[in-house]
Amino acid sequence: MRVDVTLKRGIADPEGATIERALPALGYAGVHSVRTGKAFALVIQSDSEAGAREVATSLATRLLSNPVIEDAAVTVVGVA
Repeated sequence: MRVDVTLKRGIADPEGATIERALPALGYAGVHSVRTGKAFALVIQSDSEAGAREVATSLATRLLSNPVIEDAAVTVVGVA
């Protein structure tokens, strides 16, 4: 499973803004609305994909993100 955590829309992202300001000096024109976040890769043992997704979603909201200011998205990236 993969959990992507990003700041909610409307929450200031100073790290993203700093990156965006630096891009033209590095030769990258036309890149806008840079947002930063975190990605977590998890291996979850479960009898079903739905069960693994439930565990990942619970982890995302209880531990890996701050639901007040961040969004978390769970994606299945591989099934063993």
